[in-house]
Amino acid sequence: MNLIHRPSLAQVRLVKPLLRDIPDAARHCCVILPEGDDWHDAPDPAALQAVLARQRSPGLADKPVSVATPSGGVVTWVRIPAEGDAFGVQSRLRAALQPLLAEHPDTVLVAAYGPEAFRVRALEAAAYVVLLNTAPLPTLKSGAKPVVLRRLTLQGAPALPGLARVKALAEANSVARHLTMMPPNVLNAGRYRREVAALAAQQEWRMTTYGLDKLRKMGAGAFVAVAQGSAPAEAAIVKLVYDGRKTKKGAADIALVGKGICFDTGGHNLKPARYMQGMHEDMNGSAVALGIVFAATALKLPIRLTAWLAIAENHLSPQAYTQNAVVTALNGQTIEIVHTDAEGRMVLADTLTLAARDTPDAILDFATLTGSMHTALGTRYSGVFANREALLTDALAAGEATGERVCAFPLAADYAPALDSEVADVKQCTLEGEADHILAALFLQRFVADRPWLHMDLSASRCKDGLGAVTSEVTGFGVAWGLAMLERLAAA
Repeated sequence: MNLIHRPSLAQVRLVKPLLRDIPDAARHCCVILPEGDDWHDAPDPAALQAVLARQRSPGLADKPVSVATPSGGVVTWVRIPAEGDAFGVQSRLRAALQPLLAEHPDTVLVAAYGPEAFRVRALEAAAYVVLLNTAPLPTLKSGAKPVVLRRLTLQGAPALPGLARVKALAEANSVARHLTMMPPNVLNAGRYRREVAALAAQQEWRMTTYGLDKLRKMGAGAFVAVAQGSAPAEAAIVKLVYDGRKTKKGAADIALVGKGICFDTGGHNLKPARYMQGMHEDMNGSAVALGIVFAATALKLPIRLTAWLAIAENHLSPQAYTQNAVVTALNGQTIEIVHTDAEGRMVLADTLTLAARDTPDAILDFATLTGSMHTALGTRYSGVFANREALLTDALAAGEATGERVCAFPLAADYAPALDSEVADVKQCTLEGEADHILAALFLQRFVADRPWLHMDLSASRCKDGLGAVTSEVTGFGVAWGLAMLERLAAA
């Protein structure tokens, strides 16, 4: 059974006329209005007014209101901003739709009112929320599976030009979440590679695998140091190529790099149980990179896109690397090992070197890399670093546009002396851990050969109560942001 699959999303049907009355047959319905007091000819049932009166509310405010219908259904009413604030819109729509989706209906109706441009935006945003949160995700529970949403009806707009993009993003995000949620005894490094190969064949991507023996011969000592502690011949750097340039001359050539540590014990510097819990999700960066390529392929973006996935495990074994070891990375730099739980930057070092050798226009890397980024931002933003100011500008704009918000951090040179080593070219990290998210980025910068490069530390890969459009704790953060970045880079 393939773990990676094209998610079975609900069929979407667009109905152009405005809904004048909520039909009795619409058991699960969401009504969307612009902020303000205007009802814009929306149905104004007495049931809603009664609920608002009980709440002593003069009207719909910033929270949705749910109303039970005589037929036993549920209608939710919500107002959203007329423009801007993608994160706020997604969060409010998710709160409105969650009571409906929690009942696992087979059909949902969403109706929008107000100016036409608002209705288009509202229905596209609602479709994204519904499709994301009804896509089947992995469960190993026994017993009957819940009903899967079969049809989503969107009512009130003449056309939805962004619907294809919404569907592609929902599928791509679901692929990333599906992979990230798989338990480590199911999705180990070897199985992950086989699943990636199956997806590459399905999507017609060119695939090249750099296995452990090949990487040893090439001199990729940073990756090998981590991978040698796992089962033999399972770890690898996998290269995937989607090429849509035939439709556009001079199109952008972008590289994506993803950390794919399928389980992270911490190695000889073993994590305590509290911090080892959830470490099967340490491959999330590679899943995000895969999701971005998936979305770009579905939308036939006119670019060349190469994904480099650093797939391995960080285990404790007689072969595992140790503190005080000195290894030579693929670009010839020697690295003093300070802490075996800083394995992510090790596997990324050689993977970034391979990506840079292809001289792409830009490199974007994704990794659940440091605990200090969680300390800095919590789990509602992810942090970004870049060696070009223009990339940071694009990154912040993409975050605002998609609701996947990012915060820019400095690559300040005066932090770098903390990584000076007496026995090698660079230390892998410090034992003190101060500003480790910045030190990790400065370490990675040494391996990009001054190509335009942006690093995302995925502190928002998991958020306890969901985030933005996503209800599940595993968020798929970075897929929508990454597609927006590709579109900005392609336009430039």
